Amino acid sequence: MDKELLAMLVCPLCKGKLKYHRGAEELHCLFDGLAYPVRDGIPVMLPEEARKLSAEEKLHASPGRTGEA
Repeated sequence: MDKELLAMLVCPLCKGKLKYHRGAEELHCLFDGLAYPVRDGIPVMLPEEARKLSAEEKLHASPGRTGEA
C-alpha cells in the first residue's frame, strides 16, 4: 500500500490512525477494534465491511508490546 495514501487515511468512526497489516491486507483501528479490508489495493473504509479484531489481535498490536514470545 502506498505510504502517502496510508498517511492520509483515518478510521471513519473515530478519525484515529490506522495500521496496515500486509499479510492480512487490512487496516486496523485499535481504538475501535476494527479491521478494514484492502481489496485489490483499495482500502474499503466502510464500518459495515470491517471485521471486529479479536482480543488477541488488539493485545498483540497494542503500544508498548515488546514482541516477547
